[in-house]
Amino acid sequence: MARSINIVYFAWVRERLGIDQEQVPLDDEIKSIADVLAMLAERDSRYTDIFADSEKLRFALDQDYGLSTSLIGSAKELAIFPPVTGG
Repeated sequence: MARSINIVYFAWVRERLGIDQEQVPLDDEIKSIADVLAMLAERDSRYTDIFADSEKLRFALDQDYGLSTSLIGSAKELAIFPPVTGG
């Protein structure tokens, strides 16, 4: 059975992509969040520009914070968002 993950985008990431979420099929080679970002960056220039510097982004797998090096495992959802700032 092919695996997939629901990717949810927030804030300026959502605005630049023009979508708030999408279901993405994952090949067996996709192991980490960084792998997902690289796969998406190959889609078109919008993704390439957004994911060019993953240090500007934060991630959560099934609502638990993760790093770009975090393994996807059996996660069903990946959230991608900019760092939260406030005062």
